[in-house]
This record gives sequence, structure tokens and C-alpha cells, in this order.
Amino acid sequence: MATEPSQRDFADFRAFGLRWIGGLRRGVEPLSRLGPGLITGVADDDPSGIATYSQAGAQFGLNMLWTMPLAFPLMAAVQSTCARIGRVTGQGLAANIRSAFSPAILRAVVALLLIANVLNIAADVAAMGEVAELITGIDRHFSALVVVAVTLGLQIFVPYHRYVAYLKWLTLSLLAYFLVLFTVHVPWGEVVRRLVWPRLSFNRTTAAMVTGVLGTTISPYLFFWQASEEVEDMKAGGGRPLREDSVAAEAELRRIRWDTWSGMFYSDVSAFFIILATAVTLYVSGVHDITTAAQAARALRPLAGDFAYLIFALGILGVGLIGVPVLAGSAAYGLSEAMGWREGLELKAREGRGFYSVICLSVVIALVLQYTPMDPMTALFYSAVINGVVAVPLMAVIVTLASKTSVMGPYTATRSLRVLGWIATAVMGAAAICMVIPG
Repeated sequence: MATEPSQRDFADFRAFGLRWIGGLRRGVEPLSRLGPGLITGVADDDPSGIATYSQAGAQFGLNMLWTMPLAFPLMAAVQSTCARIGRVTGQGLAANIRSAFSPAILRAVVALLLIANVLNIAADVAAMGEVAELITGIDRHFSALVVVAVTLGLQIFVPYHRYVAYLKWLTLSLLAYFLVLFTVHVPWGEVVRRLVWPRLSFNRTTAAMVTGVLGTTISPYLFFWQASEEVEDMKAGGGRPLREDSVAAEAELRRIRWDTWSGMFYSDVSAFFIILATAVTLYVSGVHDITTAAQAARALRPLAGDFAYLIFALGILGVGLIGVPVLAGSAAYGLSEAMGWREGLELKAREGRGFYSVICLSVVIALVLQYTPMDPMTALFYSAVINGVVAVPLMAVIVTLASKTSVMGPYTATRSLRVLGWIATAVMGAAAICMVIPG
């Protein structure tokens, strides 16, 4: 005979429901534990970066894949060092440079950062507008305007602790470039051979491409963003700088290592697959001249089918919605810290007028450039040149800062981070020299 549910039955059912919900929360916990490293890694593969990687695959085939294993430990070490500086000191990169070096160094670095970021944003917004037009048929300039409005609205009107959740979910857009490989034939034996032994003529064209790939992978705007977002996360969680909180130091430094190295690995592997996808489609079909990410998506359509074309294009939009805010935000952090303004995405607009003004101006100027004779590739070229020039001394400054006990207290960078940091500085220095040598 059926009986009415008892109070205990309801209690048991409620307990079961709570356990089930707890299981779901634990299932997504790895994503919630990842933060600045994951977002920075995906921002590294912004639309202009996708254009560079696509050009590498289209022009050199499988012979540029080796750059990604080279870049990974270098980019991860530099970003990990930047994160460490931010979390240990409780200040962003520009604020630490201001307190440890001459004002002239800070002004030069921030000025070049602003110029490079605006040009990079212009290239990214143009690519996103073009891709949106390909998918929807809506005019590219109007689409670019919508992209700018969405990114500005999120940054200005949504607090960081909520906004960062959207950014984390957008990082899944990079999975698009893994999916492309399921639609085409990949000669994995040849991939391994070219990864170990590429067929390259070491001339100026090759040097320029290597420089472009490394410059896209290891960029100054990522350094500023990484350090400042560690500070944002610390404030959002009610924490203190590790110099003042030795109890939390071990766990936080362990989290930083996991976050930055896994985030950079995700970025590096995604870039590897972008090069691979374009190598086995565009290069083998004789399509060697790719100038924008949207052109790469369009060229894939007749070679790999509508599905590959669509997911490649959607990936561009997804990472662009991360890349543009990171570029604008890093510029705002850099200038605000240099000028001593209040800064942070947790601030309301009226509380951080200078900070949000930099974000708005950098994005609006980039949007205006869409209506000038300057094409996106020209903007991207000048951005790459400026980034290549400023990255070398900036990395030297970062490694020096992280090695100073007067800055870091007992939490200076480990020997392995310092060694990898100086190697990255040397590699980028060589790349910058190759980029500016005429010939």
C-alpha cells in the first residue's frame, strides 16, 4: 500500500539533491580554478595571431610547426614570472617598474605599449567584422561596431568577478581549431618528421616568419594583463600581497604555476593546430598568401568543407571577444599605474574615469582606423614591429624585478624561471634584430 512521503523522505531527497548539485559544481571546478593564465593564453591567439599562424601554415606548410615547442616554455616562464610579480607585490607591472626604475623607462614602455595595442586592436576588430560579414551577411563595418559596443559594455558596466566568468567560457572557442583537423586528412608521420627536421631555406622571408610567430606568441600586452589580473583576483578574493601573507604563499604560488603553464600550453597547442590545419589544406592546395584570419577561413571552405569553414570562423569571433578586451585592458592598466590613477575592472565607471577612458579611447581609435586607408595588415605589421622592439628590454626588466628581494621579499623567481626568462629575452632579441635588419 502506498504511503504519504514522510519528513525523513523529504530530508533524504534534499540531501541527495545537494550531493548531485555538489557533484556538478566539482565537475566545473577545474575551470573555476583557472584564471588569468587561461584567459591570457587564449588572448595570445587573437585574430591577428590567427592570421600570423595561418600565414605560417599556408606559406611554409608543416615546416613552421617547430616554433611552437620552442615558444612554449619561454612564453610560460615569462607569463608565470609576471603573475608572480603581481601576486607577491599586490601591484601591476607598470606600478612595479615605476617604483624600481627611472621614469623615462616607464614612459617609453607605456607609450610604445599604447601605440602597439591600438594598432593590434584595429587589426583584430577588422578581422572580426569581416568574419561576421562572412557568416551573417551583415556589413563588416557595422559588425565591427557591434563587437566594439559589446566589449566596451562588458568591461565598463560588468564587475570583473562577473565579467571574468564570461571570458573563461569564451576560452572554449579555441577548441574550434582542434575540430577542424577531424574534417581533413592529416599525415601524422610527416608531421612528426617536419616537427623534428623542417625543410627550410634560412633567408629573410623565413626569418621574418619566425619573428612574426614568436612576436605574436610572446607579446608585451600579455605581460601587463597577467600581472594586473593577479591583482584583480587577489582583491576579489579578499586576499593580501604574498609579501604580507606568508600563510597563503605556498598554495598561491602553486596555483600560479598550474594556471599559467596550463593556460600557455592550451594557447601553444591551439596555435600548433592552426598552423597544422592551414598547412594540410591551404599549403597543399597551392594557397600560400594569407593576409587575414578571415581570408584563411574563407579559403578553407572549398578545401575542407562548410563545417571546417564555420568552426574556424566562429573560433576567430570567440577569441577576438577575449583578445580585444585584454589589449584594451592592458593598455589601461599600464597607463593608469604609470600615472598613479585608480585602476581595475572592479571599479565603477565614475571611480576609475582615467582607467576606463583609456579603454574607450584605445578601442574607439582602433574602430576609426577601419575607415582610413590603413589596411589591417599594415596595422598588424607596425604593431609587430613595436612589440618586437619593446618586448626585449621589457622582459629584461621583468626578470630583474622578479629577482630583487627588495621587490619580491622571500618570493623571488626560481632559478628555472630566471634562466628561461633570460633565454626568452635573448631569443626575442635575435628575432627583433632579424626583423629590423634591411636586406
